[in-house]
Amino acid sequence: MAEIVHARGLTYKYEMLNEVGDVERSHIAINAVDLEVNEGEFVAILGHNGSGKSTMAKHINALLKPTEGTLYIKGMDTKNEENVWDVRQTAGMVFQNPDNQIIATIVEEDVAFGPENLGIEPKIIRNRVKEALNVVEMEGYRKHSPNKLSGGQKQRIAIAGVIAMKPQCIVLDEPTAMLDPSGRKEVIDTITQLNKKEGITIILITHYMEEAIKADRVIVMDEGKIALKGTPKQVFSKVKLMKELGLDVPQVTELAYMLKEGGLDISQEILTIKEMVDALCPLN
Repeated sequence: MAEIVHARGLTYKYEMLNEVGDVERSHIAINAVDLEVNEGEFVAILGHNGSGKSTMAKHINALLKPTEGTLYIKGMDTKNEENVWDVRQTAGMVFQNPDNQIIATIVEEDVAFGPENLGIEPKIIRNRVKEALNVVEMEGYRKHSPNKLSGGQKQRIAIAGVIAMKPQCIVLDEPTAMLDPSGRKEVIDTITQLNKKEGITIILITHYMEEAIKADRVIVMDEGKIALKGTPKQVFSKVKLMKELGLDVPQVTELAYMLKEGGLDISQEILTIKEMVDALCPLN
């Protein structure tokens, strides 16, 4: 399977300058990270605040360039200024606050904004807008004002705007952080459908463990490095290590861990209530 993201020794330093422009302090946000993401994968990146996960997301979209090391998106070196436009067409970005991405007063105009900037023909843009809104199940709102939509609906419109640009990969930087549970479900269901039905590579930065369960792989970052990676079952079964990294695990996974610690012979790779029920029933 072809790689869409390939990083080797990826390092990024934030530098604080003094009044005369000299470096006063620096902070290593990403520290010599090696990372691969294959086409069609759904990868979730976890980590506490300051772990480097959002900085990683901005590199994949070429909003930041490596201080050291290399990052290739579909074979394009993000350090090369000539590649930036193509990198951003390949890897679209959805941010935490949808209000920061929605700029038009009508939904369909907002979704059309990206393709228009690519110089695409109006007829093709109309088709792309319709297709993108159908994918996120918002076609019925195309004539609405984004300001009158719910948080979850706004985020789906922001995602549609990225879809209309036909990226092969979408990076979502905590897209549900400002949403209520209903809005979070709307957005995560949309992301999952994009991956499973449309084949779009998804890289999800999130604080919510329940969202990461749906991913093919989970990557845990700590102090700018990859501390843990694997399938959701492999990562979340390491409850003690996750706690040491300042992170939670799904509630049922923690319950399984506690039951195991209490002497019950139960799997540590339980992620859902159904899996918990299936594990407990034979023990009666």
